[in-house]
Amino acid sequence: MNDAAVLPSRRNSLSPLVVFCLASTWLVWGSTYLVIRFALAGFAPYFMMATRFFAAGGLLLAWQLARGARLPTLRQWGNAMLIGTLMLCGGMGGVAYAEQTIASGLVVSFIAVMPLLLVIMNLPFGIYPRRTELLAVGVGLSGVVMLTQGAGLHASPAGLLAISLGVSGWTLGSVLSQRGFALAPGPTGFATEMLCGGVSLLAVSAIRGESWILPTAAGPWVSWVYLVVFGSLVAFSAYMVLLERTTPSLAASYSLVNPIVALLLGVTFGAEQVSRWEWFAAFVVMSGIGILFIGRRR
Repeated sequence: MNDAAVLPSRRNSLSPLVVFCLASTWLVWGSTYLVIRFALAGFAPYFMMATRFFAAGGLLLAWQLARGARLPTLRQWGNAMLIGTLMLCGGMGGVAYAEQTIASGLVVSFIAVMPLLLVIMNLPFGIYPRRTELLAVGVGLSGVVMLTQGAGLHASPAGLLAISLGVSGWTLGSVLSQRGFALAPGPTGFATEMLCGGVSLLAVSAIRGESWILPTAAGPWVSWVYLVVFGSLVAFSAYMVLLERTTPSLAASYSLVNPIVALLLGVTFGAEQVSRWEWFAAFVVMSGIGILFIGRRR
């Protein structure tokens, strides 16, 4: 059996690994937006993200080298710098900056444009979506638009610009990682991307003149550790696996589920008020996920 026959089957199967990776990106990433807000109580935004990815990338690379993995080539390091700058410095840095002035629920709602942007950015490479994928994205995005109309979601122009640029950077980095800018194989590639993204984030932090003083309170540190272990080592690695093994729309499906998780956490842990309209919008978003899976099964 040739590789061309294997790849479509691999991308259309929901193996236990793919299911675990989906659960990680859906649930863990859905919780990180509230945790980022808690961490910002003691860290400057870009400095917090830089140290987070330095720690996660360093731990993962050390573990890989201990297992006998080879260091990446110079070209792979260059690709990691490009992808890490787009996805982590642009994407996650934009999220942290935006959450200083925008409610976490609205930030997650903006990130839900990811599947549509992935579809658009893959068109020049001859990757055309199925009709059911387009329908799923359309339904999910309509639900997200409804979420943004809720009374509890407010934004600032600077924050909106930051998250808009961040989503665009994350999407472009996701596409380029599949189209000619390959990272080192497996976890080694994820580690180098986080390390290079950390370098870019630290550079932006220095340019902005952020404080690099570490917090003394326990709360921001607990949030930081959660982001390193679960948000970076677990969920981010899971997302990169999904990019390799599934379709772009399914890999980005977390962006349609995360608003639901963010709303639930806001109600239970943040004492936030959620209107009937926002709950109905959440149901519409989940309907889009259902259509996506039904289409893939067919």
